[in-house]
Amino acid sequence: MEIRNDLPQFYFVEVFFSCFQSLLLSSNRSACSAINTRLQPRPFCKSEEKRMNIKVKVLSRNPDDYLRETKHDIHRLPRNYDPTLHPFEANREYTRALNATKLDRIFAKPFLGALDGHSDSVQCMSKHPKSLSTLLSGSCDGQVKVWNLATRKCVRTLNAHRGFVRGITVDRNCEYILTVGNDQTIKQWGMEPAASRELEEPVNTIIGKTVFTSIDHHWKDPVYATCGQQVDLWDTSRADPVRSFTWGTDSIQSVKFNPVETNILASCTQDRHIVLYDTREVTPLRKLTLAMRTNTVAWNPMEAFIFTAANEDYQLYTFDMRRLDEAICVHRDHVSAVIDVDYSPTGKEFVTGSFDKSIRIFPTTESRSRYILCGSDEMNIRIWKASASEKLGKLDKREESTVEYSNKLREKFAHHPQVRRIARHRHVPRSIYHETKIIKEQLTSRKRKETNRRKNNKPESIPVVPIKKKAIVVKWNELLTGEMWLLLVLHGIYIQSWEQDRFNKGLLVEVNPEMHTSY
Repeated sequence: MEIRNDLPQFYFVEVFFSCFQSLLLSSNRSACSAINTRLQPRPFCKSEEKRMNIKVKVLSRNPDDYLRETKHDIHRLPRNYDPTLHPFEANREYTRALNATKLDRIFAKPFLGALDGHSDSVQCMSKHPKSLSTLLSGSCDGQVKVWNLATRKCVRTLNAHRGFVRGITVDRNCEYILTVGNDQTIKQWGMEPAASRELEEPVNTIIGKTVFTSIDHHWKDPVYATCGQQVDLWDTSRADPVRSFTWGTDSIQSVKFNPVETNILASCTQDRHIVLYDTREVTPLRKLTLAMRTNTVAWNPMEAFIFTAANEDYQLYTFDMRRLDEAICVHRDHVSAVIDVDYSPTGKEFVTGSFDKSIRIFPTTESRSRYILCGSDEMNIRIWKASASEKLGKLDKREESTVEYSNKLREKFAHHPQVRRIARHRHVPRSIYHETKIIKEQLTSRKRKETNRRKNNKPESIPVVPIKKKAIVVKWNELLTGEMWLLLVLHGIYIQSWEQDRFNKGLLVEVNPEMHTSY
């Protein structure tokens, strides 16, 4: 008899009893009666009745709980998550977390490829606002190239400027490209290439009075900003700036619009200032002076008031524009000046590039980073993975569940010494390794010197300045007008002027007492 596995067990019990009953009915009645009289049991006593009391239970299972629909499915296994039944679960999870961390480092291959085609160093880059596979780059030989990241090929080349290309931006409707260069011009190019093979000509050209060092487009309106000797606000339909902002500073080298509060923009100058502007106002809003020069700034795309400044003192400073007297976080790991910074679309991480020929990825709330090796001035653009061991392409459900489980295990045991040591270990170039050791020794020496000074002086005579305030020299709330002298002394600020009546607004606040600077 063939037994089917897809039928429940109580079905076989019922079939057996029905067959046995039909067999009895078909036999001779007399023989059955004789058998019944001979085999009639005697009555049992109570003790025997208790011993002979038999209970029968029928097990039943639903096939949908353990059978696969197709042969490609995974076998379903019933699991009991009671912790008392798994006393060695923590040990197993730790071993799995350790193995997952080791495999993550073994398969770490962040480099994807290079975009070759420039004949000189790449000076600036810009992302397409709507296409993830389109990238624009400008080089020191005046060329602008449009790249397709999917095929890693150049799809368009523009002979844009004579000399360096200082900045590139694309309008938010993706209708045109704007470039600025050393030839004191702003050029507007169509987004679609020309039908003929001849050299493309710009749609519009604006000649300026000075060299433009940077350009950025408004996130909503047909407005863009340029910087040089001053910050100019332009309308795409006009040949003259709509508004100009100055605050008695040196040349301005970078300008960026806020992607959330779109009327706010920030700039950094050669004389160590970070200036904030509002396009609806006539004068700048605030100015922050740091100990060393800031090369560029980047706004967080998810938080309206947060921006990060890349500084010459090997560090990056994240500020809240509502409270400029203290940095939110100081990011340290570079061993040379930081020259560029940009946020991820999620706003949780940002990537930085430095003169030490390295790229680092920082979480927004942490001071330490992930390290990626790179090169500079090599006339190409390199593509990297943000997560070095991440598999590219589409993952099936089984791979996704495995990756999620491994990530959760690494996150759970991230503070264990062995897991943390393996996750943070990097093979860095010898120059960066030795510079890191020197910087650590310098920091230790400074801390020891400050501690000794406090021990050998009167209590509270030497103030303790946190690291988030050390780089800040002074914060300017509003524009100061009139003839004045500023004396910055150890414990505060004193403003002296021959004509106090000419002061209509403006104050200086929060000077770092450790900075002995005179203006």
